[in-house]
Amino acid sequence: MTEEKSSALSGFRWLYGGMDLIVRTEHGAVRGVADGDVMAFKGIPYAAPLDGPRRFQAPVAPPRWDGLRDASRYSASVPQAALPPMPAIWRPGDSTECLTVNVWTPDRGGHLPVMVWLHGGAFLGGTAATDGFDGSVLARDGVVVVTVNYRVGYEGFGWVEDAPSNRGVLDQLAALRWVRDNIISFGGNPDNVTIFGESAGATSVATLVAGSGRRGLFRRAIAQSPAAMYVDEDEARKLGELITGPLGIPPTASGLADVPPEALHAAQAPAMAEISANRAAWTNGLPYNVVLDGEVLAELPWVAMRGSAAHGIDVIAGFNRDEATTFTADLPDEALDVEELARSLSLPDSTAAEYRSAYPGLPDSDLHTVLLGDQLFRMPAVWMAEAVAAARGRAFLYEFTWPTPQRGGALGAAHGLDVPFTFGRCDDPLAVQMLGDEPAGFDELSAEIRRSWTSFAATGDPGWPGYRLLDRQTRIFDNPVSLVGDPIRGSRQIWERRFPELG
Repeated sequence: MTEEKSSALSGFRWLYGGMDLIVRTEHGAVRGVADGDVMAFKGIPYAAPLDGPRRFQAPVAPPRWDGLRDASRYSASVPQAALPPMPAIWRPGDSTECLTVNVWTPDRGGHLPVMVWLHGGAFLGGTAATDGFDGSVLARDGVVVVTVNYRVGYEGFGWVEDAPSNRGVLDQLAALRWVRDNIISFGGNPDNVTIFGESAGATSVATLVAGSGRRGLFRRAIAQSPAAMYVDEDEARKLGELITGPLGIPPTASGLADVPPEALHAAQAPAMAEISANRAAWTNGLPYNVVLDGEVLAELPWVAMRGSAAHGIDVIAGFNRDEATTFTADLPDEALDVEELARSLSLPDSTAAEYRSAYPGLPDSDLHTVLLGDQLFRMPAVWMAEAVAAARGRAFLYEFTWPTPQRGGALGAAHGLDVPFTFGRCDDPLAVQMLGDEPAGFDELSAEIRRSWTSFAATGDPGWPGYRLLDRQTRIFDNPVSLVGDPIRGSRQIWERRFPELG
């Protein structure tokens, strides 16, 4: 929405403390806000609103606007179901103009490295419209930060017979093209872009590195706890029918056209219960995944990266030590059966015994949590580093081991705990939930991670040795930081025996 006619732009520039807060993009002028010595520009469309048939189609360029667009506030989030106990991110009636980016820059006249963040949320939910991903602290470290809203849920990753798959990934590619074409006006270098993300955002990073369409869009990638969320087209179709079948509609663009988002969201819950009850029948335990469609992505990223897929891209991959405690901490020990978990994951009968041998003395309930964390996030991160290193590319691996004091320390270095440290913010509601009041050592460890990330974005060097199959040197992020060779050797070797083509 514009505030002033374009003629007003020729008469003055909006200045605050000597900073020019008006930027011309390819689609129109925007006015940002000052946040100390950083300028923020929020809610800038990179694609057209999700109206009518565009809801399930590939993104298209946004319409141009006249005059001056207010970029002081976040846009609406994309349609998605509420995920209690977290507050609802989207509500029926929210604006369909939600495919937007937010930009933080310390110097509009610079030629700075650019870091583009892709949020997590299991492809079920998530948003860039949150202060948890406020890029001002990172920007003060000398980079331009961009955060991206992309489609999630059925709109982004559900099966639609006559529409492109992986629409959420197509949104991410459209946002990266917007960065390429516009970021120079915000002080960024379009030839030095790093993509980074956590959880489903890291899965997106792996997909973008290994997939088609990335040429000229980024040089480096950071995957924080990537997940193996990939299915073939046949399984994607079955998952789509699991959701749309009870609604009595076919999974086609015309069949879905009149179904409001909230009805699709309501159908997710019984579908997820069905998937959970028959876990071994499905590749993953979630309804939405990246589809191996042969267009966006043809094969698993860690397989593709062993060839030429990651050629020319520097990669950091990493994981948190206690990834699965987020999902198991409230379960009684008797529910944490390592044999049953291995069966549900279609792993060999010998898996539980192999884990007991690799982690002697660890109770079975803890082995369950280790195995689940390996399957969900730790092994995909290792596979990324192994694949890039095997192809003689530049890869770096890290493990985040700092334990949160919350819940009496029971969560350890839980899934997602690294994100507040990445952005240098511990005052967001989700960060407070994970961290409590700002814990001792937060600033120091956050500074270490940000220094590594921004150095990598600038030069390709995060400050520790590259990952080699000879010694598997891994940065340990804790207070203090350290360097360790092959820190989860036992798990890595178990999974190499199970999937030799990946190890």
